[in-house]
Amino acid sequence: MPSVEVTTTVAASSERVFEAATDLARLPETMSGIDSVEVLSDGPFGEGTRWRETRTLYGKQATEEMWVTGFDPPRSYVVEAESHGAHYRTEITFVPEGDRTRVTFVFGARPLSFFARLFSVFSGLMLKSVRKALEQDLDDLKRVVESAG
Repeated sequence: MPSVEVTTTVAASSERVFEAATDLARLPETMSGIDSVEVLSDGPFGEGTRWRETRTLYGKQATEEMWVTGFDPPRSYVVEAESHGAHYRTEITFVPEGDRTRVTFVFGARPLSFFARLFSVFSGLMLKSVRKALEQDLDDLKRVVESAG
């Protein structure tokens, strides 16, 4: 499965950063790449939480349904999705480093259909776009959390 890993360090506790990263209602305000979020499940963020997230990619809006498959607050969570013949998995980790937190996103994609496998030949191009979007998400999360503290 091709993957992308991006990391940043945020000047805040892992609890504070984790809380901001999992506040679905505020994600469009926190991360500039997210246009909207529609929460599909009840209760607090945790394993089983589902939502639809809309982003603008390549000048067009794309909406994906996502769900949480792993949850270990405030250390990590895992989000998965299936779209366009592929299965996507993103693991987000929060590692305390003194009064700071190292946040890492690891995104992977596994083709499920013939066309997705065929397209995976071009996955290098896709992964470059994904890396840029994840880096922007991390930069935005860092800016929002640090400016609130």
